[in-house]
Amino acid sequence: MALTAPFSCAVALQSEPSSSSSWSRPTLFMGAPLTFSPTRTGTHLDSRKTLVVFSKRISGLEEAMRIRRQRELQSGVKFRKRPPLRRGRVSPRLPVPDHISKPPYVGSNVLPEISSEHQFHDSEGIVKMKAACELAARVLDFAGKMVRPSVTTNEIDKAVHQMIIEAGAYPSPLGYGGFPKSVCTSVNECMCHGIPDSRQLQDGDIINIDVTVYLNGYHGDTSRTFLCGNVSNALQRLVKVTEECMEKGIAVCKDGASFKKIGKRISEHAEKYGYGVVERFVGHGVGAVFHSEPLILHHRNEMPGTMVEGQTFTIEPILTMGSTECLTWPDNWTTLTADGSPAAQFEHTILITRTGAEILTKS
Repeated sequence: MALTAPFSCAVALQSEPSSSSSWSRPTLFMGAPLTFSPTRTGTHLDSRKTLVVFSKRISGLEEAMRIRRQRELQSGVKFRKRPPLRRGRVSPRLPVPDHISKPPYVGSNVLPEISSEHQFHDSEGIVKMKAACELAARVLDFAGKMVRPSVTTNEIDKAVHQMIIEAGAYPSPLGYGGFPKSVCTSVNECMCHGIPDSRQLQDGDIINIDVTVYLNGYHGDTSRTFLCGNVSNALQRLVKVTEECMEKGIAVCKDGASFKKIGKRISEHAEKYGYGVVERFVGHGVGAVFHSEPLILHHRNEMPGTMVEGQTFTIEPILTMGSTECLTWPDNWTTLTADGSPAAQFEHTILITRTGAEILTKS
């Protein structure tokens, strides 16, 4: 379950990049005039240095222009406009048996604060964390098999709820900050946090299903975007590239690696295909607490910090075919792309090891 960037200091970092930062988005360079000032030192070495600097600037500008041209060419033709997503009927929240252990936020509609503590686990904690994540992965696989035209997202929620409580676990989204359902279902232009309702899935839809379970005091969090029926090639590619972005972000993770490498690798891959990476929603630490530091930015950034063996967090990029700006419905959860363009998301919970990252929610 993604967090919004306003929970962190990321917004300030995004809106006021340093002039020396390398993480600024390519659009910051677009349209900037190039001026060549001759050096007055008269030395060959200074001239070479100046030429190298200008060469790098030109190279960066050309790459930014290439990305912009590619997106402009694709923007008018790469997705078929569908009727905009509308809210269906939302049924009452489902009950959870008294014997099932519940997270501390259940019973309050107040959105919990993000824990500032990174979550590290001893051997016993890792065993429990793996069990929660394994269950979440199984539930997600089960939910994905339900995706077909005419099925409602409410039916998916009900089935997911039942499977989780039968396993002796609690569906983590239920009651989190007042969220009324046991799973998030985000269709087409919905970026994330879609509330299951009576809307039937349509042939050609894409849907992200975000499952988190609370088992023996630990949360396991994962999501995937599924294809419904006959999905266009353009949407299939968006889904495929989004999953690849998540995988490339995970591939740079290991003990001692910088968190900022995740966003760099994801952005590089998304830009090859002209897709935007949503900045507002971020990954997060997960474990005994649902949402904690570190907050994982999926776009280019200069956030400090390095990964440490034994910690767990999610990587969950959202890619769009158009605008990365968003709007949120009055329910304060359902968030859509501002221009109605499709969005896709994938998410895994990972455990940092000395040599890499173990995917705990892999099915």
